Amino acid sequence: MNLDQILILLVLLAAMIMFIWGNWRHDMVALGALLACVFLGLVPADIAFTGFGHPAVITVACVLVLSSALQASGAVDVLAQKVLPKQSGPTFSIAMLTGLATLMSAFMNNVGAMALLMPIAIQLASRLQLPPGRVLMPVSFGSILGGMTTLIGTPPNLIVSGFRIENGQSGFAMFDYTPVGALIALAGVVFVALLGWRLVPARERADASGFDTAAYITEVRVREGSKAEGLRINELEKSLDEHDAQVVGILRGNEQVTAPHPQRRLKAEDVLVIEADPESLGAALSSLGLKLEESQRPKRDEDNGDEEDAVNPSPKVKPKAFMGRRVTAYSRGTEALDDEDQTADEKEDARQKAAGDVVLLELAVLPDGDIIGRAASELALRTRYSVNLLAVSRQGTHNIRRIRHTRLRAGDVLLMQGDSEALAEFASVFGCVPLAERSIRVPNKRKAMLASLVMAGSIAGAAFGLLPAAITFAAGTLAVMALKVVAPRKIYSAIDWPVIVLLAALIPVAGAMTSTGTADLLANFLLAVVAQENAIIALTAILIITMVLSDFMNNAATAAVMCPIALSSATALSVNSDTFLMAVAIGASCAFLTPIGHQNNTLILGPGGFKFGDYWRLGVPLEVIVLCVGIPALLLFWPL
Repeated sequence: MNLDQILILLVLLAAMIMFIWGNWRHDMVALGALLACVFLGLVPADIAFTGFGHPAVITVACVLVLSSALQASGAVDVLAQKVLPKQSGPTFSIAMLTGLATLMSAFMNNVGAMALLMPIAIQLASRLQLPPGRVLMPVSFGSILGGMTTLIGTPPNLIVSGFRIENGQSGFAMFDYTPVGALIALAGVVFVALLGWRLVPARERADASGFDTAAYITEVRVREGSKAEGLRINELEKSLDEHDAQVVGILRGNEQVTAPHPQRRLKAEDVLVIEADPESLGAALSSLGLKLEESQRPKRDEDNGDEEDAVNPSPKVKPKAFMGRRVTAYSRGTEALDDEDQTADEKEDARQKAAGDVVLLELAVLPDGDIIGRAASELALRTRYSVNLLAVSRQGTHNIRRIRHTRLRAGDVLLMQGDSEALAEFASVFGCVPLAERSIRVPNKRKAMLASLVMAGSIAGAAFGLLPAAITFAAGTLAVMALKVVAPRKIYSAIDWPVIVLLAALIPVAGAMTSTGTADLLANFLLAVVAQENAIIALTAILIITMVLSDFMNNAATAAVMCPIALSSATALSVNSDTFLMAVAIGASCAFLTPIGHQNNTLILGPGGFKFGDYWRLGVPLEVIVLCVGIPALLLFWPL
């Protein structure tokens, strides 16, 4: 083993540790690995960024755009509405939904397919009276299985195809993956539908009603002469922060404002809607001289006052206007708010909130969402979006303690309050997906048809070899822009740039494994120690190692690391290299044991109420099925 081989192994080992650790985003780790290779002289500086022009990278970016066109046009919603049964038992319903996820993810982004089907899965679980996780996990696994069936189903397939080109052959065709992938996917879906969903732990999670907001949200009145009178909202909340409380609304006369502007000044007799833990609510109110506003209190009692209420408030009190799944903000005039102390921002706030639909909505945080690692206090939720964050559910447990200062993670479920449009804008900007059922989005039948035709044409062009896949899908991207199926300004936001950077950075790193002879070194060790020079055992080992790595690393990164080893193993055994490359493609699409192996598993973590160790109960038997079906299928369709 020479110095270059030692260095590239150290870089790969460090990258794998960082991938598993998860505190750095995958694209940051990949870029760090690339730069380390450049600094160490393992990758020439003049070719360091050639990965950004690699056909696999271009194809992934274009497929993401076309997937976005299908979603935005409503074409996928129509398909789901027509295919899924309205009345059926759990076995058939889960089979159909999982099968639909598998089919969709064969031709579009897996996370996009999962995000579209997740509200339907939760609704289905409610109808079947099942814990939501018992529907969500099969759908997630089905979408992962579907990715292995086509060239564009998942980025690792494109990576594998790229390594075949570098090996002196043409890339894999659109449906070269289908014979093996479809058999495995079919076996997996049948197992999940008949038995597998019963193996999923029955975790109950808190939905919007189960968050028990009545225990957290209470109306209080500002007393004349109290410490709170004359304060601005942001000044009041500095005091409330000490008691884990925040203001989520204000009522003055006949006016109600959700998510009031921080500069609004309080007056005597204002009614504040306070979110606080029941245990700390009493201290918060008494410290500021606030009076509990009983929802059933006669007016004469309000006039007399009650000192005891401020010290010992009941957590059972429900605010009259802010509780419930859906409430309506109303206005009977603006005279109550138009006073000399009101700022321009406050007046604008009042105009925005004078009328409209105010709802409670659950949002799941997407993997790589912009909100990850940030706290509500940093996001200016009220001033920018006029919404409130009421509670967070993480791995099945929910809390509001220090909620404004809690840094959010992928898979968290956020209970948000605000009008529908504001919540939709917030979700779009920060990378969240609503868990409530949505209406079918067909803004224009023409757009839905065009999006479907463009995707079908791109697939056909690649399948029949008319042009390389990167060219056909680039043409499809140009078509949806020219036909205005997707607004040109939204094209670049549809691309998952961290994935693009990840792929582009790892391609030269993987090339360094080959150029330094490290791939040959690892392959010889695998063949001598594990496979004992037996091709079938070596093939099985490649598949198992790839599956294990994909449970802890990004699947594209796994494919980039394993492809050079697979090619070197096949060369050393003088057998068909395609068989080994296909084994890598299958293994990279088998992240079933952990919530971090695939973005879809992370996405269902909060909505399903799962814990880290819950995935293996269904994942282990599913990986055994992949192994038992995959090896014979590989030997049948890609003989050694």
